[in-house]
Amino acid sequence: MAAVEYRDFFYSAQDGLKLHARLYGEENPGLPVICLPGLTRNVRDFHALALLLSQREKSPRKVISFDYRGRGQSAYDTEWRHYDVAVEAGDIMGGLAALGIEHGAFIGTSRGGLIIMALAASRPALLKAVVLNDIGPVIEGDGLAQIRAYLQRAPKPATLDEAIQIQKAVHGEAFNALSEEDWRRFADALYRENGKGGLAPDYDPNLIKPLKAIDFDRPLPTAWPMFEGLGAVPLLVIRGENSRLLSAETVEEMRRRHPAMETITVPGQGHAPLLETGMLPEAIAAFIEKAQRRKG
Repeated sequence: MAAVEYRDFFYSAQDGLKLHARLYGEENPGLPVICLPGLTRNVRDFHALALLLSQREKSPRKVISFDYRGRGQSAYDTEWRHYDVAVEAGDIMGGLAALGIEHGAFIGTSRGGLIIMALAASRPALLKAVVLNDIGPVIEGDGLAQIRAYLQRAPKPATLDEAIQIQKAVHGEAFNALSEEDWRRFADALYRENGKGGLAPDYDPNLIKPLKAIDFDRPLPTAWPMFEGLGAVPLLVIRGENSRLLSAETVEEMRRRHPAMETITVPGQGHAPLLETGMLPEAIAAFIEKAQRRKG
């Protein structure tokens, strides 16, 4: 009989919305790992990494990954204005409280990294180590505009194979290092069955509404004050070599403001690197272990 890989956990947000998380390795000791996905993504993005971290022979960890409201198995919000970083940060704090988790190592991809910076401003004691995956306090406008344009015409493939081909067509140039298996995991995490024999993106279409309000003719706001809230926290920043959302210049300024920050540039990947690929799982595990030793 195969071991249970994870357990689904449901809890209520402060406004009563039903939210979802996955729990891996619940009995494992040590600093837990909290995984926060990108804007339209969900817990399945972290499945492979969560298995590696929770089943690792050396220092296996408890891993919790969250579906934000309107994504994955979390309920959709009838008020689209609640699809907001501050609201979602509150949802994460509520989920951790429900699980009795007082602190942990946080891994945030894109939107997840913005939520981590919001937590640094409101609940800094939660953060004992942070991994920011292709996100920083400055978001490049052309990269965000590209994401908005893609979401406005989000395709609805009939099969997973068709979904893979669509993702390759859109992202293939930036992600030339991915294998066929990588592409399959990437696409499979993005779509759900639509009940009509096809697939649909696994998020509320209303997520696009906050993006529609952005005026790209004006400079985007930056989040340097929130980033500086991470100054005392062990920090690893991962950047895709071909990223259009996080620039190399921003990473250098982040390093100047956080001199102890560690960085990894992932060759052949764009926004955002797949964290279960190549040497990233071992690098992330080693970083968290070092942070825990420092804490202890």
